[in-house]
Parts: sequence; C-alpha cells; structure tokens
Amino acid sequence: MASKDSPSENADRLIRIGHSPDPDDAFMFYGLSSGKVKLDGVFIEHLLEDIQSLNVRAMNGDLEVTAISAHAYAYVQDKYWIMASGASMGVGYGPVLISKKHKTLSELKGKTVATPGKMTTAALLFKIFTNDIENIDIPFDQIMQGVMDGRYDGGLIIHEGQITYEKEGFHKILDFGELWSSQFAKLPLPLGLDVVRKDLGGDFARTLSHGLKQSIHYGYTHQNESIPYALQYGRGLSRELGERFVKMYVNELTVDMGKPGKQALEQLFRLGADRRLIPSVDSIELY
Repeated sequence: MASKDSPSENADRLIRIGHSPDPDDAFMFYGLSSGKVKLDGVFIEHLLEDIQSLNVRAMNGDLEVTAISAHAYAYVQDKYWIMASGASMGVGYGPVLISKKHKTLSELKGKTVATPGKMTTAALLFKIFTNDIENIDIPFDQIMQGVMDGRYDGGLIIHEGQITYEKEGFHKILDFGELWSSQFAKLPLPLGLDVVRKDLGGDFARTLSHGLKQSIHYGYTHQNESIPYALQYGRGLSRELGERFVKMYVNELTVDMGKPGKQALEQLFRLGADRRLIPSVDSIELY
C-alpha cells in the first residue's frame, strides 16, 4: 500500500487512514507510511489524531479506514466493518487505575478519577467494573499530571503511562487487563480496533485489511527501521521501554485477531450492553 506525495494523474483511489500518534500505531503503519508496502492504484493519506478524536470522526463516517476504541464500535457498526488486522489487545495487561495517595479501590469510593475520553475502551471498562466512583474525561496525556497535582484522586492511564507510572511514584489500584484475565482467562482484552467503511465494498475492504496485515509484518521483519520510526511518537520513552510498549500491543492478535479476538469483542460488547452502557452489537464480521 503506497503513501505517495499526491494522487497520480491516473486517478489513484484516495484512502484516508486515521491513527493515533503513538508508538504502537506508528509501528503498525510503518510499512504503509514509508511506502515499503504498496498497493497499486491507491493513494494513502495518513491522518494523525488522538483516539478520542478518531472515535468522534468515526461517528460521522469521515474516514475510509480508521483506528477507533473497541468501545466506539458499538456506535459505528452501521458504517464500518472490523478489520481482522490492527487490533490492540492486552494479554493479562491493560489500562491501569493509579493514585498518588490512595492504594485500594475502596478508598476511591465517592472520589473522582480522571478517565481518557468518553468513548475510550478504558472508560467503558471503568464503568463496567467499578461502582460509586465519579469520573471526569480529560485528554489522556494530562491524566498523570492531574493526579500528581492533586486535582484528581486517581487516574485511568493508557498508552506509555502503563509502563512508567511506578517510576513516577504512583500506586497501582487496578490493572483492568489483570482483572479481565482473572474473569475471562482464555480471552485477551480488546482495547483498540482498525475499521474499514462499509461503502467501500467487501472485496476492497479485504484488500485494505490485507495491506495493513502486510504493513504489520513488515514492521516486525524490519525492526531496525520500524522501531526508531515508532519511537518518534514515544513522548520521551527510552528505546528499551518504547520497544517493550510496542510489543505489548502489536502482537500475534494484532496480525490477525482470529477467533479469540472475536470472542473477546463479543464478551466486551455483551458486558457493556447488559449494563446499558452501549448499544447491543448483534454480529461481528471481520474483514
């Protein structure tokens, strides 16, 4: 799949791909963004935005292909199919609830926790698995500082904060990936997805999904190129921590989520719908 300077005179088909400016997404899309993975006749335009902004754009069907939170799919299922490749799934790890002054979940009862966006999967997990704790949505990259400053009693952290919070002196209250694993031991925790717009048609959707799969494979087989590229988006992460974070969320399930990933999504959507937090998702088709 080629990223070119501009569409060719032969009217390449424009496909806009939205993804987060984060190391794991950068790693996945390196093959595409570098032009090392090509698809003739397609002009790829990459749009980098935070995941909550991409969730909102998906509600309007703005982009042909986009990363979204798994949570958000319940609201865009009429417009998008889930791609078999590109999912971020935790295997025994996930969003982490932290605090500076509190050490247990019971201590947060009646208090306020900062969460990383209304449509994020982290926020959905928080509402499914906790009670009597208020939350306020703020940009994910402001959460740790807000807790540090005492503006919030706790914070639900995603991205690289999941591997740096201890060094910065925070207490772990709850890792939702560990909680998920304890309750659904055979299932990964679905957090992020890549989706493709239905109006492109099934055949072309599968072509684009295959291109993403190739891009992920290219990243893994050319880590001397893809890791340094991904670390540009690491917000100060060292090479060691950046590579660790990338490989947490770009794993075998990212290449192809398969049956375990689909079952995990079904479980998440069932829990959310049972709690009346999201609309029901009737069926999942992978492309």
